[in-house]
Amino acid sequence: MVTNEASTGRQTPLLIRFGLWMAIWLHVLSGVAILLVVFPFASTETKRFHIQKWSAHLLKIFGIELVIKNQQILPKQSYLLSSNHISWMDIHAINSYKPIRFVAKSEVEKWPIFGWMAKQLGTVFIKRDSSRHAHIVVGEMSKVLKSESVCIFPEGTSTNGETVRPFKPNLFESAVISGVPVYTLAIRYVSKTTGHRSDVPAFVGDMGLLESMANILKNRKLIAELSFFPPSVSTPEELADRKYLALYSHEEISSYLKSSNSL
Repeated sequence: MVTNEASTGRQTPLLIRFGLWMAIWLHVLSGVAILLVVFPFASTETKRFHIQKWSAHLLKIFGIELVIKNQQILPKQSYLLSSNHISWMDIHAINSYKPIRFVAKSEVEKWPIFGWMAKQLGTVFIKRDSSRHAHIVVGEMSKVLKSESVCIFPEGTSTNGETVRPFKPNLFESAVISGVPVYTLAIRYVSKTTGHRSDVPAFVGDMGLLESMANILKNRKLIAELSFFPPSVSTPEELADRKYLALYSHEEISSYLKSSNSL
């Protein structure tokens, strides 16, 4: 089932929304200041602390509660995290729990302020529908994975979260090269009012970033649910096959969304 909060008449009052917009831009400016002043001299742990704290506060401004499931399965060593993709908020939801490096579409790099911030945080940008550039990115990722975990969105685009599109296997090659395990993450956004899946955070079609932010601010009673799944227990040959890894991860998320969204 799905919730359309706009039809319930329970939107955030206009005056409160105005104040929230002010809070957002002040928070963004504080993030820019941290990146300029603190990050050049900070250790990796200090950077992660600030990323987690900043992301958690952003979720608070937007009225999003974070719920984590199966987090105990994640290892201390680096891994590749394969996730479905619904919203630009996905990255902040993940970072508010456990900061990680991301691979994002090249268009994100051009976003005002947010694109620059993503670049400063070590985001790897990839040109969609370019196999040649994907090969270059895989090489960069395999080096990063030796010491840091990386999150990918193999659908190559965002959806409303009802189902998951087929996964592109190219980026899974980085896990094969670096010899790290592939963990899976299923993301859902749920209405606190109804308990059903919500379309509010979906960043789809020709929607712009400010339009998406406004949609979430109008409907601030949301839960971001992150559910983690372990790697496949399979043969060495299958674990070295990027197509198998992509298919396994896709089936895990697809099965979970199907069962959860039908409730």
